[in-house]
Amino acid sequence: MTKTTHFGFKTVSETEKAGKVADVFHSVAERYNLMNDLMSAGLHRVWKRFAIDVSGIKPGDKVLDIAGGTGDLSALFLKQVGKTGEVWLTDINNSMLSIGRDRLIDEGTPTPAVQCDAEKLPFPDNYFSCVSVAFGLRNMTHKAIALKEMLRVIKPGGAVIVLEFSKIWEPLQPVYDAYSFKILPFMGKMIANDADSYSYLAESIRMHPSQEILKEMMQEVGFEHVEYFNLTAGIVALHRGYKF
Repeated sequence: MTKTTHFGFKTVSETEKAGKVADVFHSVAERYNLMNDLMSAGLHRVWKRFAIDVSGIKPGDKVLDIAGGTGDLSALFLKQVGKTGEVWLTDINNSMLSIGRDRLIDEGTPTPAVQCDAEKLPFPDNYFSCVSVAFGLRNMTHKAIALKEMLRVIKPGGAVIVLEFSKIWEPLQPVYDAYSFKILPFMGKMIANDADSYSYLAESIRMHPSQEILKEMMQEVGFEHVEYFNLTAGIVALHRGYKF
């Protein structure tokens, strides 16, 4: 029997999902940064800065940036770890990864860039001080498997941080829904010539686990001291868990 999963509000076979998500990001890669600034009114930069601040990263640490795309977090992590540290930029999508790799080279901070699947990380056990995934977990077919892989590759005492859209404060839900399902696709059509990908964005956010459910998922795969921080009334949440 074919196993199924969600692609936005649609039900698709598990084998189809990765390809469909890849098509979305191939389509939006060139305008991805511009759309992020417009959609969030620049708030995504504040959220990412907060993620760096709570990661506990210090000079000399090794960091894995999963679904790092255009390199926003990697660029910030590189400043934190300094010349004695390592930052590995990874993404399953070549279009996104190429933009991030080239951007970091252009900024004079080249760093290893690896195209890989978060569910099958090509890194040794207990290697990284921190693993981050920002706005990527909700697109993964088997989230628990990806979380187990993140746990595997961090050192004891290391942290995994998950920055992701989450469950907004309920009184704001009607306004947020109107923005998500009407304005976002319109912006996507006008700016990126792709309304469908931004409709998928809105749908994928609604299908992603809530703050408490994601916390439980992280605990179930073995993370300890898991906590989360709601940002901008819960539009985004930052989850942090440790390996001991």
